[in-house]
Amino acid sequence: MAAPAPASTALERLRELHTTGKLAVEYPSVPGLLAELDPAGLARAGRLLQRVPVEEIEARHPGTAPVTAALTGHGTLDGLTAPLTGQLARHGIPLRVTVGDHDAWLRDLRDTGSALYAEGTELALCVLDAEVVFGELPVPWRVEDVAEAAAAKLELLGGLVERHAAHAPGTLVLNTLPLLRTHTAQLADHRSRAELGAVWREFNAGLLRLTARHPRLHVVDLDPLAAEGGPVRDTRLAAYAKVQLGEELLGRYAREIGHLVRTLRGRTKKVLVVDLDNTLWDGVLGDDGPDGIAAATTYRGEAFGAFQRVVKQLGAQGVLLAVCSKNDEEPVREVLRGHPDMTLREDDFVRVTANWQPKDGNLRDIAARLNLGIDSFVFADDSPFERGLVAENLPEVALVPLDDEPALHAERLLADGWFDVRELTAEDRLRAGQYRSDAERADLRESAGSMEEYLAGLDVRVEVSPARDHEVARLAQITLRTNQFNLTTRRLQQADVQRIREDGDALALAIRSRDRFGDNGVVGAVFAHRADGALHLDNVLLSCRVFARGIEQAALGALLRHAKETGAARAYAAYRPTAKNARYRDFWTTLGFVLTEEHPDGALSFTHSLETLPQLPEHVALTAGF
Repeated sequence: MAAPAPASTALERLRELHTTGKLAVEYPSVPGLLAELDPAGLARAGRLLQRVPVEEIEARHPGTAPVTAALTGHGTLDGLTAPLTGQLARHGIPLRVTVGDHDAWLRDLRDTGSALYAEGTELALCVLDAEVVFGELPVPWRVEDVAEAAAAKLELLGGLVERHAAHAPGTLVLNTLPLLRTHTAQLADHRSRAELGAVWREFNAGLLRLTARHPRLHVVDLDPLAAEGGPVRDTRLAAYAKVQLGEELLGRYAREIGHLVRTLRGRTKKVLVVDLDNTLWDGVLGDDGPDGIAAATTYRGEAFGAFQRVVKQLGAQGVLLAVCSKNDEEPVREVLRGHPDMTLREDDFVRVTANWQPKDGNLRDIAARLNLGIDSFVFADDSPFERGLVAENLPEVALVPLDDEPALHAERLLADGWFDVRELTAEDRLRAGQYRSDAERADLRESAGSMEEYLAGLDVRVEVSPARDHEVARLAQITLRTNQFNLTTRRLQQADVQRIREDGDALALAIRSRDRFGDNGVVGAVFAHRADGALHLDNVLLSCRVFARGIEQAALGALLRHAKETGAARAYAAYRPTAKNARYRDFWTTLGFVLTEEHPDGALSFTHSLETLPQLPEHVALTAGF
C-alpha cells in the first residue's frame, strides 16, 4: 500500500494515484479516501475512476467483484455515470456500465436482446422523467388528458416490468417522476392544479406499488431526494440538451443506487454502536452528573431526543444497538434505566460498554460477544479523535461523523442507508430480544460443568421443512447476510428462492430453532436438488447466533437419512472459501463426507455414500419433513 500523501485532499490523492498509474493497485484504499466527500466531490472522483479498466481492478484484487449495470432512460443521462462510479467506489465496488442510446428506454425494455437483459447484468437502470407523460399530451391539454396518459404509461410500465422479470437475470430499477411547477402553473385555476397533483401522486404511487408484485424491481422515490434541496433540473439544459434531471438530483439517485447494490450484495450492516456524551445526550455525564445532561426540556436537549427516537426506530427494525462510551458503567446504566429525558433505555441495547479503554478495542470486544464480524458495525461518535482511532485500526467499521450540532445527528446517521434491507422479516423485528436472550444462554453455559451439560440443559428444539410462503424473504436474507457458516456463498434474491421452491427436483429448506430461553425463528437454510439419482447439496447456511448447538448436524443428518430412504445413491456437497468461512472448511467431513477434489481456487468437492449415516445429536429434539 502506498503511504498517504501528507495534508493532501482525497481528490488530490486520487489524481496522484491516477497520474502514477496506481489507482487499480491502490483500489482498496479508495473507499477511505471517498468516505467524507460530498456528492460533487464523489462525481469528480468518479470521473477519475472511470478511466481505470474494471478488469485491471478485478485482476489485482480478486475479492473485489464489480457490479455490471446497464443504463437507459428518457432524457440525456451522460452526467450519471461519474456519480454512479464514485458512489459505488465509496463502498469498494467497481462499476462496469453499458449506456444505451438517447431516449431508447422503451426499445431497450422491450428488446430481450438489449443490454438490460444480458447475462451477467445485475442492475438494469431505467431513468425516467415527467416528459415521458407530458411529452405525449395534446396542446392545449387538460387534467383529464394527463390522467389518461399517466394511466396508459403505468399500464405499459407494468407490462415491461413483467417482461423483464421473465427474461432478465438482474434487478430492474425505475424511479418516480418529479412534477415541476412549470407543469402545474400551466393550469390557470387552483382546482385543476390540485387535481393534477392528485393524479400525479397516484401515478407515482402506482409505480411504487409495482414493487409489491415484483421482487426484482426496485423503484427509487425521487420526491424525498428532490426535497433535500436544489433544482430538479436546469431549465436551459432541459431545453437545449434534453437533460431532464439535474446534476444534484442525479448525484442523490446515484447515492441510492450505491445503497441498493450494497444491499443486493449482502453487505447490510447489523449493529449500530453509539457514544453517549454529546451523542445521545447534551453534556458530559462524568463532569455534569445526571442532572446536568439533557435529551429533552432544552433546545439542544430536544435535538438529542430526536436523535434518540431515530436510533430507537432503527432498533425496532432489527438493527442491534450497542453503547461504547468513555464513562463509568454504573452511572451510565442508572441514566439509561431512570433518567426522565431518555427515549432509549437499557433494554434497547444488546451491549452497554462503558469504561476507559480505547474504543477500537471495545468495539472488537462487542463484536466477539455478539459473535459478529466487525465489518457489520456502524459507529456514531462526535469525537474526531475516537473516529480517527477506529478508522485507523478498524477500517471495516462504517463511521458516522457527528459534531457539535445535534440537529444534524439523525440526518448524518441515515445518509448512507447502512441498514437497508430488501424486505423486513419477522425475525428482524425480534432480533434484539433474541440477542438479549443470548446473555441468559451465556450465563447457563458459564454455570454448566461441561459443554454436554450446557447443551442438555438448553433444551434445543429444531424443525426442518420446506420454506413457507412467508419465509421466502427470510431465506433470501440469510443468503445475503450470513458470511461465516455459508459454505458456498451463493447469494439469492427472493425471486431465486421462489424459483427453487417451485422446482420439483429442488429443495429450499428452512431451519427453525427454539430452546428454553425462547424462539430463535428461522436460523438457517439448506438448498439442494436431486439429479442422476443423487442428492446435491448446493448450500447450507446457519446464523452465527446459534453456532455450536448441534442444529446443523441435526438438520443435515435428517436430510441425508431422507435422501437414502427415497432412493438416492449418494450425496454431493461443496465448500467455496471466503475470508470469513474458513473455520467450516472441514465441516462436511464431520458428517461422513469424503473429500474428492480440491480445485485451484481452493474450493472443495465432497461425496457421501449414504451407507453409514451420521448420528443425530442426542440433546436436540428434531422435527423434520421434506
